[in-house]
Amino acid sequence: MQSGLIHAYLLDGHGRGRRLSWPEVQGWEPGQGRLWVHLDYSDPEAQAWIRGAAQLDTLVADALLTEETRPRSTGIDNGLLIALRGVNLNPESQPEDMVSIRLWAEEYRVISTRKRQLLSVNDLCQQLESGRGPRSCSALVVALADLLVWRMSDTVDTFEDTIDELEDRVVAGASGSLRLDLAMLRKQTITLRRYLSPQREALARLMVEKLAWIADEDRLQLREVSDRLLRHIEDIDAVRERAAVTQEELMSRMSEQLNSRMYVLSIIAAIFLPLGFLTGLLGVNVGGIPGSENPWAFLIFSVLLVITVVIQLVVFRRKKWL
Repeated sequence: MQSGLIHAYLLDGHGRGRRLSWPEVQGWEPGQGRLWVHLDYSDPEAQAWIRGAAQLDTLVADALLTEETRPRSTGIDNGLLIALRGVNLNPESQPEDMVSIRLWAEEYRVISTRKRQLLSVNDLCQQLESGRGPRSCSALVVALADLLVWRMSDTVDTFEDTIDELEDRVVAGASGSLRLDLAMLRKQTITLRRYLSPQREALARLMVEKLAWIADEDRLQLREVSDRLLRHIEDIDAVRERAAVTQEELMSRMSEQLNSRMYVLSIIAAIFLPLGFLTGLLGVNVGGIPGSENPWAFLIFSVLLVITVVIQLVVFRRKKWL
C-alpha cells in the first residue's frame, strides 16, 4: 500500500481491470476509462487527496472520511454516496463486529474507503484481474454489494448450526455453559441485524435512484441482492427467536430442578420438625423428665419416634405429597 492507496483499477469495459499506481491515479482523466480507487481513510495523504485533488463536495469528502457510519444510500447531483457493511472475517475477530466501507460512485469513477480489511473487496479484485469483473461503475457497486451479502451466508449458517447444537444440548439435559452460549448467540444476532436492516433499505434506495448511468440489468441484480439480504435477515430473526425460546426452556428446566430440590428439602424438614420438637422437649436438663429412671425409656421413645415418622409418611402419601 502506498500513500493510503490500497489499490486502484482502470476498468477496460470488458470485465478486466488494470492496476494503477498512485501517480497514475493522480493523473487520471475520464477519457482514459472508468476508475476505481480504494483508500485507507486513516492515512493523511489519502485524506488530503480526497479533500483536495479528488474535487469532491465537502459533504461527500466528510462522509468518506468519517469514523462511524450506518448503511445508507444518498443521491447527490449525478453521483451516489453509499455506506455499506460486511461481516468481519479477519482472524481473531467477531463476525458481528461489522466492517464498514464508504463509496462515492459517479459514471466514470468510484472512490471507496475503509480502515479494516474486507474480504469481499479482495474477491472483487480477483474478479477484475481474471477478466470476470464488472464492466461499469454501476456494475462495480452492485458487484461489491453482492459479494458483501454473499460473504454473510457462512456467518448466518454458523448461527443456525450453533442454535441447533444448543437446542440439542437443552433436550439432552446438559446445562454447563448453556446460558452463556445462548446469551452470546443472541448478542451476535441482535448486533448483526442492527446493521443488516438499514443495509437492505440502502440497497432498495439504490434501485430507485434516477441516474442515467445505472443500467437496468444492474437494478435487476440489485433486487436479487436485496432479496438475498432479506432472506439472511429472516434467518437471523429465526435464530434469535429460537435462541429466546431455548433460553426460556432452559430457565424453565432450571426452575423445575430448583423447585424439585426445594420440595425434597421441605418434606425432610416436615418429617424432622416433630422429631426435633420431641427430642428437644425431653432433652431439657431439668427434673421431672418422664422415664428418666426407667431403663427401657430410650427404647420406648425411639419406637415412638419411628411410629411418628411412619404416620407422617402415610399422611403425606394420602395427600399425594410423596
